Amino acid sequence: MVAKTAYNVAVLGATGAVGRRILDQLAQSTIPVGEVKALASARSAGQKISFKDQELTVEEATEDSFAGVDIVLASAGGSTSKALAPAAVKAGAVVVDNSSYWRMNDQVPLVVPEVNAAALKDHQGIIANPNCSTTQLVMALDPVYREFGLNQVIISTYQAASGAGKAAMDEVLAEAQARLLGDDMAELAHVLPVKGDKKHFPLAFNLLPQIDVFEEEGYTHEEYKMIHETKKIILGDKNAKAIKVTGTAVRVPVMIGHGESVYIDTGDEKVTTDQIRQAIGAVDNVIIEDDPATQTYPQPLLAEGKRETFVGRIRPDLENPGAFHLWVVSDNLLKGAAWNTVEIAQTLVEMDLVRVPADSTFA
Repeated sequence: MVAKTAYNVAVLGATGAVGRRILDQLAQSTIPVGEVKALASARSAGQKISFKDQELTVEEATEDSFAGVDIVLASAGGSTSKALAPAAVKAGAVVVDNSSYWRMNDQVPLVVPEVNAAALKDHQGIIANPNCSTTQLVMALDPVYREFGLNQVIISTYQAASGAGKAAMDEVLAEAQARLLGDDMAELAHVLPVKGDKKHFPLAFNLLPQIDVFEEEGYTHEEYKMIHETKKIILGDKNAKAIKVTGTAVRVPVMIGHGESVYIDTGDEKVTTDQIRQAIGAVDNVIIEDDPATQTYPQPLLAEGKRETFVGRIRPDLENPGAFHLWVVSDNLLKGAAWNTVEIAQTLVEMDLVRVPADSTFA
């Protein structure tokens, strides 16, 4: 089959913070784009949104929205993806979904192109984009696992307010202004840590050790996402035991850019810090910023607006040979969401995989 010369693309959830960034990243990608459709909920229909030098009119997303579409880039929430992704596949489109709904489905590849692009070969029409905190994590972990092995990974995240959406960002700014004016912040907290949970707390000048709802054994859903997604991406099995993964997810009063303190145990006492640094630095789109002498290390402010993942503070555990500490930072709205979504689609085009298999589970 001859690859197409242009691909019609639909962006589902086009008016959201990630959807708008998907359109921007799509414009900068190498995908030969034909027609672009901006899809969103009924309340957003009729809005105007820009793509390159075009002005797109937002259409209401329905099961009939995908005729003639080759690629769907979706960032509209789990319930919307559950309802509309199979309809898009039945219409002949390949869906790259940014919600959490499809990630743990055994028929759906969970992909970070620099790590496991080969998984795309088995897609059934839907590909999942990982959780933002997982994406930057596996960019640093995978090369270590491939070269030296990994016995255990312990993560502590420092996740930006933007991971909870624009409402959370607006809330933090309002709380900060109230605090500076000497007013009560508590009455302004309506979104964090989880909009649908019983209590809400200010994030400004605060830390919230809860991202998403609590589940079994006191872990949050976000923490379970990191555990199972990391295993699925690196090992191909969300329940694999070859690497022990655990962590704590914390929301911090930063607007954009997640930070992660990562502890790894390779089990190889001969591995050196320089070898770890070289292995991670050899990965495409990973930048090592690691020079204590000049206070050079990754920072969310400096990562904002960039596609790369930044790694620094690489140092040995002085008590346990073969174990190391890392500090990992990335723009959670780009590499963690919009860019990785577009990059998956770009990789599909490069591998000539923009087609729904005849025996698709979803068609």
